[in-house]
Amino acid sequence: MRHHLHALSRLFVLLLLAAAPASFAADADNSPTPKDLKGFAETKRWFSEHRKEFAERQGLMLKRRYDLSDHPAQDAVMSRGKSLQQGVRAKLPAGISWDDLAKMTPEDIRRRDAFPEGYMPLPFPNHPEGGMLFPRMEIDEIKKQEGRDLERFDLDFDLPEHFLPEFPPAMFLTTRPDLGDVSKGKLLTIDNYYELMDGILNPKQLDGLRLLLTPFPQQQFNATDDRRVGRPSLGVTCFDCHANGGTNGATHLVGDIRPQEFRHRIEAPALRGVNIQRLFGSQRALKTVEDFTEFEQRAAYFDGDIGLAAKKGVNVPDRASQVHHMAEFQELLDFPPAPKLGVDGMMIPAKASPAELRGQGLFFGKAKCAECHAPPYYTDNTMHDLKVERFYKPRLIRGMMASADGPIKTFPLRGIKDTPPYLHDGRLLTLDDTVRFFNLVLETKLTPQEEADVTAFLKAL
Repeated sequence: MRHHLHALSRLFVLLLLAAAPASFAADADNSPTPKDLKGFAETKRWFSEHRKEFAERQGLMLKRRYDLSDHPAQDAVMSRGKSLQQGVRAKLPAGISWDDLAKMTPEDIRRRDAFPEGYMPLPFPNHPEGGMLFPRMEIDEIKKQEGRDLERFDLDFDLPEHFLPEFPPAMFLTTRPDLGDVSKGKLLTIDNYYELMDGILNPKQLDGLRLLLTPFPQQQFNATDDRRVGRPSLGVTCFDCHANGGTNGATHLVGDIRPQEFRHRIEAPALRGVNIQRLFGSQRALKTVEDFTEFEQRAAYFDGDIGLAAKKGVNVPDRASQVHHMAEFQELLDFPPAPKLGVDGMMIPAKASPAELRGQGLFFGKAKCAECHAPPYYTDNTMHDLKVERFYKPRLIRGMMASADGPIKTFPLRGIKDTPPYLHDGRLLTLDDTVRFFNLVLETKLTPQEEADVTAFLKAL
């Protein structure tokens, strides 16, 4: 039965691919594929030999989609001083302008294949392989502090560092706003958390933080020969992705979609503000942070495969003690300060620039942003389907089927400037791209000046 279902799913992919534009259809077959690999040594050798090829092919795709140059904004920095990248980075198809797109209906854009490729779903660096993948800055710091190696022998992280969050991120606590960044500019690890947080957290919260910083086996990082690291590994920690309770931009594939081509890339979100959120996961809609914490280690760490989880040494945290302690600490993680916002989450007129005030007016009016992102935290704690697929025909891009995303959680916009890139899969490299994407998808017809004003408002949140 499983064989027949898999054959039908592959047939569906091929039928969709047949309808895709020829320029993208070529992406279906341009990646090297392991064939009949036997044993760990042969697998490691094959992937190591092809690692550069995977990186080059992904790099060509990214350059086709985006302007990847380093062009920092002059008017906004993240909490610890890193500049945001500015400007719309998605490239347009030849012969199409943004003015042209603004005048076209979704049906016209789809028919003419005019939708920017950078606004379509973003594939994983090697989508058929998947797994947790960390940026170089995280790999280097964890190896320096703990001697634990997060570098895979098969893949390199793909997005340039200037598009990622500052590293390490600042950490703010709801219980001690007077302290500001309690990380003191350091990456919290099992090596230093007690020194940094003793006296700030109570014993239960300290234990929860310890567990969030303790490595446990994961699909690609484990002690078996079915791994993607050179030596047997203790595993990964929650904060390897959610660095300091924020994010470092690490990427993965969601575990609950099949077949593999339809799985979505996901960028690790910040855990800031989980105390005010009511849904967890981009699409799973888990109802509590305890559910999310337990689910991650029991299933998501292993691509949702409970058989492999058992084989590779799954950690089954105790709900009443370990999960509870981890959740209690996570619920202390606060958004960064926003000195221009009042207690209602709205701009304080005396502190705001004219552009920010105009942007706020548009946010709550013509731009339709507040219909989903309500103050003071700028989320409605539910899910929405943008139906972006109405702008393009389904196609296979580097092993990923770009079709419908389905409903996605409304993530809070408080502190949004600290967590690039944007959307659940990181396809939007800048806030400028984010505003233009939603202007196009929601058909709000904002002018370039209005887009700039909304972007200015977002930077103040």
